[in-house]
Amino acid sequence: MIRKIILPAFVLLSVPLLAQDINGIWKGKLVMAPGGCFPVYNIELQLQVAGTRITGTAYHFSDSLNYVKENFEGIYKKDSNSISIQENGIITFRIKEDCVPCIKKYALTYHKGGGNVVTEEQLRGTWTGKASDGKTVCDPGTIVLTRFEKSTFKPDLKLPPSLTNRKAELVKEIKVDTGTIQIDFYDNGQIDGDTISVYVNNMPVVSRKMLKAQPVTITVKVDLKRPEQEVIMVGENLGSIPPNTALMIVKAGDKRYQLYLTSDEKKNALVRFIYEKPTAIIKNP
Repeated sequence: MIRKIILPAFVLLSVPLLAQDINGIWKGKLVMAPGGCFPVYNIELQLQVAGTRITGTAYHFSDSLNYVKENFEGIYKKDSNSISIQENGIITFRIKEDCVPCIKKYALTYHKGGGNVVTEEQLRGTWTGKASDGKTVCDPGTIVLTRFEKSTFKPDLKLPPSLTNRKAELVKEIKVDTGTIQIDFYDNGQIDGDTISVYVNNMPVVSRKMLKAQPVTITVKVDLKRPEQEVIMVGENLGSIPPNTALMIVKAGDKRYQLYLTSDEKKNALVRFIYEKPTAIIKNP
């Protein structure tokens, strides 16, 4: 008698997907909705993958003079080659005064080959987002990224004369024991058209923003790797009531500081933050 061997269905039908190495540089283009600051601009994601965790840096740019640099985190599901990425912090930017950076979330999948280019690797999917003010919703869209050997983004990092030709006058050194500091800038007194730029360690984080009743807000990260962070406020004009003055409200953990900053054609205002590791509290038994 001949015995029939019946294999389970999943042995015949289940073909596992091979996880791909997605570390590296991926570049594509984004098309904005009508009325956007840049109708079409470039995007470059620099991915680092450890297990299922993704970290990296995103560059959004139209040219070397208009760009946004952001950090991101995400998850890589190797069984389906799907990628979820959330931008979580602006490092620096230089864009038009009336433009606001968009913080995006991406849902992507890995693809290889297609058409006549059988070796081309792509990440394809969709994106959604909100403006950095936390209120305005960015129009969603689709995105296709292609793997590149090297970064193609070369920002213009030349510092402006308003930063290099003026004295940076130290207003205060503040010691903090928390890694995240929130800083709000308000016009000091009457709102008279004062416009400021803000630099953290000589990198622009605010570009020509007018001080109003609503704060201009930035977040500064400090840790043991870089315990000193220098924040410089540059007065871009003198307003209708010279000089350019601002009220700075600092929130560092449970501590709050209130500083008055002044900038004119000869000086900028500098505040230095110094990180100190929190002291452990020993409780009595």
